[in-house]
Amino acid sequence: MAAKKQTTKPPKKASKPPHAEIGILGGTGLYEIDGIKNLKEVKLKTPFGAPSDAYVVGTLEGRKVAFLSRHGRGHRLLPIDINYRANIYGFKMLGVDRIISVNSCGSLKEEIRPRDIVFSDQFYDRTRRINTFFGGGIAAHIGLAEPVCTDLAKFLYDTAVCLGVRAHLGGTYICIEGPAFSTKAESEIYRSWGCDVIGMTAATEAKLSREAEICYATMNLATDYDVWHAEEEDVSVELILANLKLNIDNAKAIIKKALATLPVELKGPCDCHAALKNTIVTDPKLIPPAKKRQLRLIIGNYVK
Repeated sequence: MAAKKQTTKPPKKASKPPHAEIGILGGTGLYEIDGIKNLKEVKLKTPFGAPSDAYVVGTLEGRKVAFLSRHGRGHRLLPIDINYRANIYGFKMLGVDRIISVNSCGSLKEEIRPRDIVFSDQFYDRTRRINTFFGGGIAAHIGLAEPVCTDLAKFLYDTAVCLGVRAHLGGTYICIEGPAFSTKAESEIYRSWGCDVIGMTAATEAKLSREAEICYATMNLATDYDVWHAEEEDVSVELILANLKLNIDNAKAIIKKALATLPVELKGPCDCHAALKNTIVTDPKLIPPAKKRQLRLIIGNYVK
């Protein structure tokens, strides 16, 4: 007799926002990981509008986690239509202090094969979207020389290697506006710049996470060789989805094992949780009260 297939129960509606310590930002259904418990949907209203979808909060390997589909369930939102500020602020409202971002990306290097995972540590941002919580009467200038949490990225990479997954630590992610894929000329130029992978979302998330003093690491699932590789099939939605489906199980396995062993504090140079210290240049007396209320969760340790 065939064994009964285990399925993840649909999340319940939460009566009030629960607390979570780790945020997982990725695609629809990423929370469907074997062993996750007590799933609840949490709909939040932020000072920056509505996030992409409800957060799905649960317990995995004894850790409180919150999942969010960046494009919304059913992939309704283009990269240019995502409310990035609301997404990151919502994680802050839930108490999240680490975000693991799972992204699909195109490879710009021969050695990064489709279905490899790249833990990028640098970005080249070519987008023109809003990528800061500040403005409107308050100015701050965060440091972004190291735009991801190197401690968290290294821990995730080591976890991937332990599981036997082909992974790469470091590399530059070029973030384009989209929604169209690159021309061949653009792809070749990005390669000449030394970029390693290409995507449309992670750089914006990284900047906002740093301003929110949340550790951020991006797990990039290579789905194709963009359009530069003469001997490979050109990038297409069908190709991306096919390779992403095969790679998502690896991402889930890495997340599950990482949560089981991730210490409360990593032993490294991480200072993400104090990223705003000495960066707000506006005289507190001149900051509009409405702006102080809007950014209370972010600037509360520095501006009263």
